[in-house]
Amino acid sequence: MTEDTDGWFAGLDPDDERGAVTRIREGGAETTADWPSLAVESGFATDREEYYERLQAATTAAASEAVREREGADDQQLVHAVRAMADCERTANELTERVSEWGGSRYGESGTGIDYAREVAARTPDDGTDRALVSLAERTVELTEEADSLRAFIERAAPAVAPNLSMLAGPVLAARLLSLAGGLEALAKQPSGTVQVLGAEDALFAHLTGSAPSPKHGVIFTHEYVRGTHPEERGSAARALAGKLSIAARIDHYSGDRRPFLQDELDERIERIRGRRGEDQ
Repeated sequence: MTEDTDGWFAGLDPDDERGAVTRIREGGAETTADWPSLAVESGFATDREEYYERLQAATTAAASEAVREREGADDQQLVHAVRAMADCERTANELTERVSEWGGSRYGESGTGIDYAREVAARTPDDGTDRALVSLAERTVELTEEADSLRAFIERAAPAVAPNLSMLAGPVLAARLLSLAGGLEALAKQPSGTVQVLGAEDALFAHLTGSAPSPKHGVIFTHEYVRGTHPEERGSAARALAGKLSIAARIDHYSGDRRPFLQDELDERIERIRGRRGEDQ
């Protein structure tokens, strides 16, 4: 709206649904007014009831459009991919255990993991039971291969969506952080302390209820800079990493240009943290 007295739909053809959605998404007013009366006066609606009906239809369509745009965004596609990869990995791991147990009882031989599932999948079944077991092993292998394919996609896509975050965290961890936060914009708005414990929600809840200590890290533990640091210094390493990841996410969201100096600063910080153990010894 250009003026507070114009009304949301002033001058708009009542049948122009696209125009009504645009007004809802782009319009605004600094003060309130009797919008239903203005809509009737401008000819957009015959009465207040019709105005509210048209308003509901326009706002619902605007909300649906916004959701479609959000879900179609590159970072949301990455979120779907990393969640799908996690589903495939989790299910494949469960099925490899089942194949191992079933195969051991069937063939009298021991074996574990996906390699054993591949061995079973390569067998020529002798009867109906064998066919069922071999089929299960084949599906298990296929799920593992699908997870690998999704991981490869994430490794290609993440640097384009979040170049700095992917540089510091690695593509897969970057995608996991986006997934846990709900997207790049949401992650960019998180303080570093929250980024540090993303993925540790259960431990954080236990801490808040007084039954556990405060978690030092969440999913960022998988990063070598945290996992590979002495346990007594992991809290410091996690804080340093989370701080840089927060900055990286904000740069990725608001500007998108790659900042190599972030990696140099993080490397130096972690080196100093790890150096403390050497000084103590």
